Amino acid sequence: MNYYFLGIGGIGMSALARFFHQRGDRVSGYDRTPSPLTRQLEAEGIAIHYDDNPDLLPEDIQLAVYTPAIPADNAELQTLQQRNIPLRKRAEVLGELTRDKCCIAVAGTHGKTTTSSMIAHLLRQSDEGCSAFLGGICKNFDSNIVVDPKSRYVVVEADEYDRSFLQLHPHVAVITATDADHLDIYGTHECLIDAFRQFASQVDSDGTLIVKEGTFQTHNEEEDTHNNETEHHNHSNIQAFRHSSILKYTAHGIEADYYPWNVRHYGGNLFFDLRTPKGVIYDLQLSHTALYNVENAVAAAAVALECGLNEHQLRAGLKSFLGVRRRFDYQIDSKELVYIDDYAHHPQEIAAVIESVRYLYPDKRLVVVFQPHLYTRTRDFADQFADALMPADEIVLLPIYPAREEPILGVTSHRILHKIDKMSKYYCSVEQLFELLPALYPDVLLTLGAGDIDRLVPKIKDLMTE
Repeated sequence: MNYYFLGIGGIGMSALARFFHQRGDRVSGYDRTPSPLTRQLEAEGIAIHYDDNPDLLPEDIQLAVYTPAIPADNAELQTLQQRNIPLRKRAEVLGELTRDKCCIAVAGTHGKTTTSSMIAHLLRQSDEGCSAFLGGICKNFDSNIVVDPKSRYVVVEADEYDRSFLQLHPHVAVITATDADHLDIYGTHECLIDAFRQFASQVDSDGTLIVKEGTFQTHNEEEDTHNNETEHHNHSNIQAFRHSSILKYTAHGIEADYYPWNVRHYGGNLFFDLRTPKGVIYDLQLSHTALYNVENAVAAAAVALECGLNEHQLRAGLKSFLGVRRRFDYQIDSKELVYIDDYAHHPQEIAAVIESVRYLYPDKRLVVVFQPHLYTRTRDFADQFADALMPADEIVLLPIYPAREEPILGVTSHRILHKIDKMSKYYCSVEQLFELLPALYPDVLLTLGAGDIDRLVPKIKDLMTE
């Protein structure tokens, strides 16, 4: 089979391309710009070009795969349509690949990449094994894909953007969060939550739904937010999926089926006790990671235990989990400076990362560099971004990374900057950043964003090491 990928450099697309390439199919593709990931794909033997030029399309394409990020006026896309070459969205192809497997799908507006990577690592460390399609580069695999044809399990990161996750019909589903996001697609928070409800309803009738406590609560101002009615609302939404076994988890509270207890840190590592429906597992360890990953670990542990892993396998797997690139990713860890890079691009994610830094380094001077992602997200959540960034000692904003969007009049990073109620805030270009950072004398430096800020990380690391 000859596959062609439009947007092959995307994290989800590259995973599919790698899968077909490892299976022995012919794979090639287009992306707008080179990146470390596309260079790695080329090193693995996948042909990629970077000009939107129909003359560069292979003649014998049997299936073309594309993402919603590819604009309708893309010349190659239009040519493929004119040639009547079969075109499929990435999510459709992923849905077909997982249909005959025991699919474990992890959805949520944040936390899904680390949680799915943890689950894949735990299963791989056991006799069960798994294949996996991940939304980040898991350091244990040095890849976003794992292929194990002998295992019945396939772990998938289920993306809510463009309702892609509705192509999946999992046997086990995890929902980590349903905070308002992608309102350019959904319009309202309630519509987003409705999509997650539909995803939950697609779990196999004999499967398991594992949800963070409070997942299906809405936060519209017109709703009654009294505790009793909120609990009833949440309970009734959970009960709508009675055809599946439903388990709840939380990092805060003791009412769920799975929750952590006695969380502490020592020697750069986190430790916690895990309460499960069958008892307590004491002294689980996460190595060199963020506080918020305790919650992700609880979800991953719930999946692993439900899949039959024992306490020893769980303990060893969590301790040996190395994390995901660009998720609380240590670049420098010395007495003089700690530099952490993170993909956080939603206010809730930013707040969680900064909370983790403050927990681990309570007396250190924290400098945060944030590149907003998308004009619509900046417009919709400017107040929340400002609140999330406030705990930092110094805040630096870069220009908005537009991705697939056209500019919106009046929406710039200054919309966030003006709402930050402190003097220690800056807006600068990428070029100015390298002059500014040394002058801020950080004890802890944090770079945040889902755009191309990751391409600055090596230069920032070199600068701050010098």
